Amino acid sequence: MTNPDFWIMRPFNALFFLVFAAFMLLLLLSSLLLRNKSERTRQLVLVCACAVTFIGFFVYKHYLSIDADFNRITADMGGFNWWGELPLQLCNINMILIPFAVLRKSRPLMCFCFFLGPLGAMMALVMPGIGFSGYSLLLPRMLGYYGTHFMVVTEGLAVAAFGLFRPKFRDLPRAVLTAVGITFVIFLINLLLRRSGLHPRANYFYSVETEGNPILELFYRWIPVPFLYTLPSIGILGTYMLLVTTPFSVADRLRAKKEKKSSPEEFSVR
Repeated sequence: MTNPDFWIMRPFNALFFLVFAAFMLLLLLSSLLLRNKSERTRQLVLVCACAVTFIGFFVYKHYLSIDADFNRITADMGGFNWWGELPLQLCNINMILIPFAVLRKSRPLMCFCFFLGPLGAMMALVMPGIGFSGYSLLLPRMLGYYGTHFMVVTEGLAVAAFGLFRPKFRDLPRAVLTAVGITFVIFLINLLLRRSGLHPRANYFYSVETEGNPILELFYRWIPVPFLYTLPSIGILGTYMLLVTTPFSVADRLRAKKEKKSSPEEFSVR
């Protein structure tokens, strides 16, 4: 670990998998420690984790704002702009939504947080933007970027791992509608930021421009209208949700069958 090259972070290199494993171990250990705790305790632990991540997010953005190297390499894109760095991306809005979702026990919101939060954060981790790949993890901007996104992945999965939510097929239609609704709200925020001049290139959730994303580029050729071109993504999202929900459904059915078989035996013993 004294080798400087060890700390160079890139998607799928040894350090990437080591950090990923550390966060998954954190999730496993916290799940085990909270297994016999009350639901309220599990909720509060997750809410506190989101609060710490939220604070860390803005500390990271502060260091990013004074990072001369980052501003130099992103000069063509306008450099750092606070209005473009708000926690309104698919990969970090979970920090705000999870506390509301678990405290209000909103299944549509918990669906969104469980499915889309980790998915968006993992996309950011494996396809990092300019200035976040090929540099030492010990740089403040790298620690902030990877720490925030790995925490978002962990917190999104914790919604289910802590026993606060278990996805079911019947939840998926409302979850998709929730995703569309949140995307539309973010689209309106983008328009407000652009037209007010606060951030002329605001594009949270990629709801205004594709920014070269090949899948979104295809959708834009089908529907060349901002926000509306994102709607075909529902097909991909629905398929992803079905794939993730299926193992939970299978496990629930197996458990139900096992309980059904054991119940007559327990009755006869009594």
